[in-house]
Amino acid sequence: MLITMKNAVKNYGDFVLDCSLELLPGRVTGLIGRNGAGKTTAMSAILGLVRTDGGEVRVFGKDPMELMPAERRRIGVTLSEGGFSEWLTPKNVASIEAALYPELDKDAFLRSCEKNGLPADKQIRAYSKGMKAKFRLLCAMEHGADLLILDEPTAGLDVMARDEVLDLLRVYMEQKEDRGILISSHISSDLESLCDDLYLIENGRILLHEETHVLLGSYGLLKMPAERYGALDGRHILRVKKEPYGLCCLTDCRAFYADNYPDLTIEPGSIDSVMTMLLRGEAK
Repeated sequence: MLITMKNAVKNYGDFVLDCSLELLPGRVTGLIGRNGAGKTTAMSAILGLVRTDGGEVRVFGKDPMELMPAERRRIGVTLSEGGFSEWLTPKNVASIEAALYPELDKDAFLRSCEKNGLPADKQIRAYSKGMKAKFRLLCAMEHGADLLILDEPTAGLDVMARDEVLDLLRVYMEQKEDRGILISSHISSDLESLCDDLYLIENGRILLHEETHVLLGSYGLLKMPAERYGALDGRHILRVKKEPYGLCCLTDCRAFYADNYPDLTIEPGSIDSVMTMLLRGEAK
């Protein structure tokens, strides 16, 4: 197990994190939720940046506060902003990193930068936003990390830059079968195409954990006049929301309703639609 959180609690008074999740080797796990939902707090606890008040957090089977330097180097991290001074060049960064970590292949890192359109002699401040995002990711991966923890790595990027970042992550996972990624993002299409499973967090608590292929393949929205709802078999209804046309129902088994109610309007689920219904709909 790369990451385990079991009822990890962090109390900030007006906000309490109470979170359970796990990341298995060979998996990409997405953490989704609104701003302030607890994504960054959960990641900070995993990285050992904040000490939890209760529960359990384990990275590589150990308390993150107790990881040895060599174990910490197995983790690559990107934040939405920050990192090295933008007055540096990739060559400068490589020299600093090589001095800190003798095992780093400096030349391989610089070749990777050039290969990905990042001139090694160019100051980072002259890079576009997409180039900066790729550079932060390459820095996180440069030492052969087994675990990546990525906070909004594609935020603010255009579609081409996002695709380039996602391609880097796909290649990273293909290179070694026991690697793993925990990624947060507001861009649902990125998560749909990359993640094996998803956690939805709201007010510090996990509302839903589901395999991505199950969410996209089995979840759906049933749309109907309000008077139709009373005659509906509700065993697979999770949430109900009033709409101008009547009611919208979230189901985790749209095939059941397609088979038994062929005249019912049924739409496939998506990360956005499922999240909206879970947050705004009423429990059945």
